[in-house]
Amino acid sequence: MGRPGVLLLGGAAIRSRLGGALIVAAFLIFILYEFTGLPALSYLASGFNLVGLVCFVPRLQRAGRLFLAIGLALLLVAVATLEAWQGAVLTALSRGSFIAAFFTALTAIRSAAITDPNILDCGRFLAGQPPGRRYLALTLGGHLFGLVLSYGSISLLGALATDNAERETNHEIRRHRTRRMLTAVQRGFTATLAWSPLAFASAITLTVVPGASWSSTVPLTLVSALILVVVGWALDTLFKPRLSTPAPESGPAEGEWFRHMKPLYLLLAVLMLLIVTVHLATGIRVFGVVMALIPIISLAWIALQHGGADSSVRNMGRRVQSFATQDIPELKNELAILVMAAFIGSLGAAIIIPLAEGAGVSVANVPAWLLVPCAFWCIPITGQLGMNPLLAVSLFAPLMPAPEAMGVDPAVLVCALTSGWALSGATSPYTASVLLVSAFGKITPTRVGLGWNGLYALTSGTVLSLWLLTLVLVT
Repeated sequence: MGRPGVLLLGGAAIRSRLGGALIVAAFLIFILYEFTGLPALSYLASGFNLVGLVCFVPRLQRAGRLFLAIGLALLLVAVATLEAWQGAVLTALSRGSFIAAFFTALTAIRSAAITDPNILDCGRFLAGQPPGRRYLALTLGGHLFGLVLSYGSISLLGALATDNAERETNHEIRRHRTRRMLTAVQRGFTATLAWSPLAFASAITLTVVPGASWSSTVPLTLVSALILVVVGWALDTLFKPRLSTPAPESGPAEGEWFRHMKPLYLLLAVLMLLIVTVHLATGIRVFGVVMALIPIISLAWIALQHGGADSSVRNMGRRVQSFATQDIPELKNELAILVMAAFIGSLGAAIIIPLAEGAGVSVANVPAWLLVPCAFWCIPITGQLGMNPLLAVSLFAPLMPAPEAMGVDPAVLVCALTSGWALSGATSPYTASVLLVSAFGKITPTRVGLGWNGLYALTSGTVLSLWLLTLVLVT
């Protein structure tokens, strides 16, 4: 009687491992596409990704299955309503394949990082800072870790922060410390979304905004990131909680920052230097370079964590196999949602554009000084309604006039969209960053997004709006 269930479980596990292997194979194929530009490689990668996602379907959660169903429904609508539906579908599939490959690359470096004891020591050093500079330390740490670990930075530093707070015996102090430490980590991470070449925000936005490149946008987006960091620190400093009892004396501040943080500094320096060098030498777009370099860096990093050539080779083999058959399948829900969000946004825009034109609906006459800030605010507002920022940018950006038609530099529009993405990451109760912080803080996602970060969103959003308006008027 029990044998069919065992066989079913075994079959599901086999399909899950096969799905992971197919996703990794698609990743390698897409890297070749980035360097050759051969359309056949993009189509092949799309096919591998589709089959891989199908393998995951029996174990997907409701949200993942819903996104797949919406994607299938849009496909049928496209076939029925678009004359050139084949091109629209292939573009959407290529967009989804890019997201799958980028996600796989980021997962690879995160997998290498979380087993390095030196990286964990960096996190403990930041979480152990005294109250006078703990917020700023965790914000900067969340930013630096976020460049490498993406959402894993919140998982790592969030766990260390809550562990530090739990040692406090005073309930009132513990509650305030937990909130301030977690928001510091979260805001530091979300600031990376504005500019990082290792973030989905930049990867997607630069794909949908014609004429834009990462190198041309980074001077502007770095200012947005700085605004997000400085506003968060200023609000935390101005609105320190009032305690009902005198605060206990804190110990001396930890010193030797460079020594404690050296592993992370070195990793970021090597990573950024290689990315920029290869990008400038080959002309390949930054995100293609990222996808090509990260597997090599990850394998080298894993090898350095283990002594002896033989043990390193065996360990790398085990880690690669585990990555394809365990790490990727464990992230199947996140992968399905991100890939389908890109597919839905791209295909949805292709369906909506002719309908809007036929109905005479257009934003072409809206002045740029109004349209650019509206595009910025659209992302965090729709985030409150449950729309993933990736979906929002993929869907709305193609509906806007081309930057040259608006009379603005493409970098300005990219800056608006990535800044809005970052703000949504701090406030939307449906984003991974807010969900992670709510789990560590043991409160609802809505309280994290609007309670803990509401004033922060309004203040930083206002400053960012002024920054964007300035860019529109002077460029």
